[in-house]
Amino acid sequence: MSALGTERLRTTYQTTFWYGFGEPTNVVEEAILFLRPRVVKNLRIIGAEWWLSRMYATDVRVDFHQDRDEKLALRTGKLVHPRLSSVFFLNRVRGGALAITSQLPDPSNPSLAPQKLDDLTLVAPRPNRFVVFDGKLTHGVLDVNNQIPDRKLPGRTRLRRTIAINWWATRPSDTPTWEETGIYRALGLRSRSR
Repeated sequence: MSALGTERLRTTYQTTFWYGFGEPTNVVEEAILFLRPRVVKNLRIIGAEWWLSRMYATDVRVDFHQDRDEKLALRTGKLVHPRLSSVFFLNRVRGGALAITSQLPDPSNPSLAPQKLDDLTLVAPRPNRFVVFDGKLTHGVLDVNNQIPDRKLPGRTRLRRTIAINWWATRPSDTPTWEETGIYRALGLRSRSR
């Protein structure tokens, strides 16, 4: 992922792709195919939505949330969640833990953190660590001190790099495949073979 430099770094969470388990066209799709039998088991899963999560733990740019068909929710208010959500960690950073909970996001708190935090499951960023959880669960990223982010903190740490993968029983609305876009070309299998 370092070959991408800062391409779309500010819009990393708005840049999602659909993969219907066909012939892989990039390294992320290869990884999804490898992970698929370990994840889906007996579930009816027709494909995966994926995106690159790149951020500094001193400047966390994602609030606590539940994964959903984003465009459908914005258009109709209807909430449709993936069967499973997952995060594949690519590197180690200070802080930046993934926090997972059954509690709902609370708009009155910083970063929409749930009111009750007594059931948080924390997952520290470590290379090749892979976590899978129910697609309806609330989750968010903690700051460099593993606290609820409430502002940009001074300094800069290593870039926290992960691949987020949602496993769906139905395709989320208007999510293009990677090949249909001109984005992140450095991930392509053809560019690696040159």
